[in-house]
Amino acid sequence: MKFAIVVNVLRENALVLARQLAAWLAVRQIEYVFEALSAEKLHLEPSAPIEELSTQCDAFISLGGDGTLLFTSHYAVTKPVIGVNVGFLGFLTEFTQAEMFSAIEQVVNGTNTIHTRSQLEATVFFDNEVHQFRALNDVVIEKGAYPRIPTFIIKLDGELLSSYRADGIIIATSTGSTAYSMSAGGPIIAPKSSVFVITPICPHMLTVRPIVISDEKIIEVSVDAPDGLFPMNCDGNLKKMLNPQESITVKKSSVLINLVANESRSYSEILRSKLLWGREHNFGQQPADHLYE
Repeated sequence: MKFAIVVNVLRENALVLARQLAAWLAVRQIEYVFEALSAEKLHLEPSAPIEELSTQCDAFISLGGDGTLLFTSHYAVTKPVIGVNVGFLGFLTEFTQAEMFSAIEQVVNGTNTIHTRSQLEATVFFDNEVHQFRALNDVVIEKGAYPRIPTFIIKLDGELLSSYRADGIIIATSTGSTAYSMSAGGPIIAPKSSVFVITPICPHMLTVRPIVISDEKIIEVSVDAPDGLFPMNCDGNLKKMLNPQESITVKKSSVLINLVANESRSYSEILRSKLLWGREHNFGQQPADHLYE
């Protein structure tokens, strides 16, 4: 068993944890390779470019927040990813720092379970080539610096759904429903639900609402505007500046992401702890034991 390690080098506590991890693996004679930029910051070896790690390693360890996990999962392709939360929210990262070593032991022993997540695949034609980009969370087309409100034309399986005058359009997986889409008013969708959600950003129409669709649908998006350039982002990374009338196609990717699951927590518990659900009910209350002091 050989692990690829990707670290958020901007977080000092992630660097400290990475050094502890390297020492722990070395004592147990478990092979590992650091992603090149992580290794440079840590002054540790061995290392390899992140593009090569999926062919060299059996599993990945992500030390950071949800952004680090999204970055890691892109290069892990289908290899299992252990997400260790060294960030803030940590909605996708399954394990705390205290749980990291036991999670690795489970993977080494083959006793772990996997959460399989669907991805989006965005296809756009430019430079005389077809380009494809994958996203675990979402594909976002937005107005960027365009000074007016553009119109986003959306088709499902070739049939017109609607024309949205808005600041942008978010197409999210069930995994990504708790990210940008939720901030824009989209619904929370349980993982492994076979659906996508299309969420407009600040629509200039009172009747426009997010829509949940089957993940078997093929979504086509174009921007109707006289001029301007419109950013297309996949999981928060700029992939293309779209021209007016330029069309992109978004559908379910054939490549799945495999996240090592934390069996000690449930999705309901994640919603309560990460989104603070139910806290308003208990706000200001003291434990019942206090009544008998």
